[in-house]
Amino acid sequence: MSAATDLRFEATDTWERVPSEFAHRDVAGVDVGRDDEVYLLTRDRNGVLVFDRDGTFRAAWGDGVFTKPHGLTVAPDGTVYCVDCGDHTVRRFSPDGELLQTLGTPGAPTDTGYAPGPGAVVHHVETVRRPAGPFNGCTNLAIAPTGELYVADGYGNCRVHRFTADGELIGSWGAVGTGPGEFHLPHGICATADGRILVGDRENDRIQVFDLEGRYLTSWTDVQRPTDLAVDRDGLVYVSELWRPRGTASFTHGTTAVDLPGRVSVYDQHGTVVARWGASTVMRDGLGNFIAPHAIAVDSTGAVYVGEVTGTFGVKPGRVPDSMAGHQLQKFTRAG
Repeated sequence: MSAATDLRFEATDTWERVPSEFAHRDVAGVDVGRDDEVYLLTRDRNGVLVFDRDGTFRAAWGDGVFTKPHGLTVAPDGTVYCVDCGDHTVRRFSPDGELLQTLGTPGAPTDTGYAPGPGAVVHHVETVRRPAGPFNGCTNLAIAPTGELYVADGYGNCRVHRFTADGELIGSWGAVGTGPGEFHLPHGICATADGRILVGDRENDRIQVFDLEGRYLTSWTDVQRPTDLAVDRDGLVYVSELWRPRGTASFTHGTTAVDLPGRVSVYDQHGTVVARWGASTVMRDGLGNFIAPHAIAVDSTGAVYVGEVTGTFGVKPGRVPDSMAGHQLQKFTRAG
């Protein structure tokens, strides 16, 4: 893959060897465990799928549990957090799928005034009128070096919520808008080893950086619709970026006159791009390019996994043909 520096990657789309009975149309979340086993949070009927590093299928669990699965994070102790934006919960499971804990009340969104429907100018999150507590359309979870949990709450809210490692709410921050500490769809979130919380403020086309107390530090703006973030052992930050079709808009850049396909960007700790690939307007179905990058993870070897919600974002609205529905997961290994 081409890259901005000598950091280069090679792609494969044949890594995942999934049995036919667990076929899926969206990979909403992805993360790796302690032994580089790979966990996928899939949509349709399948819940969580587990693979060895080489793509060998190991297990499936969670069938029938989730309403609209959205994000997955493997904790240092091996437990698995699954974020369900459809029923406004975060569930914690054992590695083999035993439910251990639920944050939030299933089916009970908090009151933000959110009222999705026809007539949105930019995105239906513009109907969020006020911030509220956990959760209304929660999206992803990060675990800080302290063990505390940080949850992005974006589809029907505009906040980040901070919890103890045991799941007790400490506090929240965020408001509606485009200013520092304000959000239009906080979607992806990660924690760095030096104690920063990075939030993908998707429909504002930026990554906002905070300390562990929620104090605003800076923003990275060389980014397009950030959906998920991951940090490798060297401190590099990997970001999946969603396709912005021609004629659609962000809250900060207005309507785009050109097609802006999805891509992956890699940043150093200061927010400078050190590698970038994808963003082809010709081969959205091609190896190394993307339709709807939604989730990203990095294993101990530096291999990168990118999950896509091709069925939801691409096929269903007619942006790509049904023949592309299998384009949902790619593994990239470092070249050279």
